[in-house]
Amino acid sequence: MIRNDHHDLYVRLRQQHPEFTYESFHYEVSGNDLTLSFHFRLGDQVSFHPRSVFRFGNSAGDVQRIVKQQQQLVENIAFNIGMIELISYWKASCSPRVVIMPGTLSEDQISWWKKLYFNGLGEFFYLNSIAADPDSFMQISAINRQTFLTGEPAFKDGFLVPIGGGKDSAVSLSLLLSAGKPVTPLIMNPRGATIETVKAAGLQMENVLTISRTIDPQLLELNKQGFLNGHTPFSAMLAFHTLMCSAITGFANIVLSNEGSANESTIPGTSINHQYSKSFEFEQDFRNYYRTYISSGISYFSLLRPLSELQIATIFSRLTMYHDVFRSCNAGSKTDVWCGKCPKCMFTHIMLSAFLGIGEASRIIGNNMLDNPDNEEVFNELCGYSPTKPFDCVGTTLEVKQALQMTADKEPGDTHPYLLQLFLRREKAPVILPESGIFEEKHFVPDNLISLLKNNLK
Repeated sequence: MIRNDHHDLYVRLRQQHPEFTYESFHYEVSGNDLTLSFHFRLGDQVSFHPRSVFRFGNSAGDVQRIVKQQQQLVENIAFNIGMIELISYWKASCSPRVVIMPGTLSEDQISWWKKLYFNGLGEFFYLNSIAADPDSFMQISAINRQTFLTGEPAFKDGFLVPIGGGKDSAVSLSLLLSAGKPVTPLIMNPRGATIETVKAAGLQMENVLTISRTIDPQLLELNKQGFLNGHTPFSAMLAFHTLMCSAITGFANIVLSNEGSANESTIPGTSINHQYSKSFEFEQDFRNYYRTYISSGISYFSLLRPLSELQIATIFSRLTMYHDVFRSCNAGSKTDVWCGKCPKCMFTHIMLSAFLGIGEASRIIGNNMLDNPDNEEVFNELCGYSPTKPFDCVGTTLEVKQALQMTADKEPGDTHPYLLQLFLRREKAPVILPESGIFEEKHFVPDNLISLLKNNLK
């Protein structure tokens, strides 16, 4: 893991660019598309104009009419989407003062946003060796007295399911469809794996809600010039976008696919977590925020929160229609391939091996990652043999060890690949496997869907 010593750069940029401004937001409707655009300003020198286009297709009625009827709610959500979008641009300079022009924020809201920004940027601060503290890293002032009203449209019992192209969202989608629930898939920036996942589920793309989110090229230019760069809380950004989808479609339920392992810190003994905005803590905070300041009629929850990675893999191993189309590799996402080298590929290989065998897992990923000594560093990070976990969306170190133990028990001892042999040498006693059944994790899954999870684990 490479860390950059950028603290001096952080201090210098804050001095050179003391103020970052959220100038405005704008929305317009064309057909059944809703476009949001934002204006952020770094001092008087640089302006950013990102935008998001919501394409509702057949997933909503007359969007023009709905937006007009729900104007206050739409503007409220748009304003808050701007609040989460700004962090991607603020981090380039980490300006100490942030001015919010389009609307007002209470002291509680300011505290809420500062907590999300600070924890969501934990990886960014760590890998840039920035010594920031949650109080002084940013001061937010909202000088406009414009307030936005909460809204309670006539929500219906439909389910919006964000599809990321990996095994988890495929499991959530299939579980809800098998129960006969009215489901609308939601895809941000569609790619091969997300589209093919929807098709494998037997659904038509014209019934899928898509969001095209674009980054202002000016940010990429600043990165080339040596401004700060790094990870931002993508899942929190997606969360606020899903609120707009719920408001326009009227579907009350937003169903995420984040499991309990997202709660584990990436750096043991700290709060630094690559998956912070997938954690239960964020989910709880987010629910409290939108119910207080946006709408109490929406239910945002992760269907898979009560399950371990092994339990999710148990279900996914039976969903063979997704095995050749799903992709979890971030490195290969642009070309829709498994790179076969990164932590996400290795973690997926290990989970699949526990249920499908090493041979089938190797076929899906494209090579036997467990038999390649070059993967030892990534393997050690996943198993907890290194000081840190990978900065990627992977399971807990215990879940990895449990899956490796299952694989070792399944495969003949004289054929164990190199990294599996390494694991067995280091673990003198067998790893304790989990009890069958739902993990007793904190979650917001409705009772009727808990029974759905239990039935599919039998």
